[in-house]
Amino acid sequence: MTLFKKAAVLLLVLATAACTNPDRFGGGAGGAGAGGADGTGIGAGVAGSASDPTSPLFFNQTIGDRVLFVVDTSTITPTGQAILDGQAQWLLTNADYRAIVEGHADEQGTREYNLALGQRRANAVREYLVSRGVPSGRLQVTSFGKERPIAVCSDESCYAQNRRAVTVLSFSAITS
Repeated sequence: MTLFKKAAVLLLVLATAACTNPDRFGGGAGGAGAGGADGTGIGAGVAGSASDPTSPLFFNQTIGDRVLFVVDTSTITPTGQAILDGQAQWLLTNADYRAIVEGHADEQGTREYNLALGQRRANAVREYLVSRGVPSGRLQVTSFGKERPIAVCSDESCYAQNRRAVTVLSFSAITS
């Protein structure tokens, strides 16, 4: 890679980072007071960044926001269980967040079949998170079936990426 290309990539990364708004989720999710377990912020990284363990970016990039499924199943794989264990721990630690679990399917099969399969996948993830202690009232499910693929091609590599359940976070002050 030439020096010019390296400089261009670095400039692009810095420009993108400068455009992020740590408070985009409302309620000061990345504002003052965010930080380490001791409240000092030491070792927690930049508030709201992927290195801040209380941020949605950390959830998405470090823990993982999706689990993949085998063809025509809603059974959670051991790899999926490991990801969901991390999600459950994060949700238990960050009680101000709710989650919507989106179920998806690949393009094979009918629309109706894939909507039902996506619903079963989302429900399986919800049930797993609840079994790990996440209150059921903080979790919703929805299915998109084959309507929102992330990879588009008629090949197993694409199909495998589309057979998924995605946990989408939303900030919501929970009142007792």
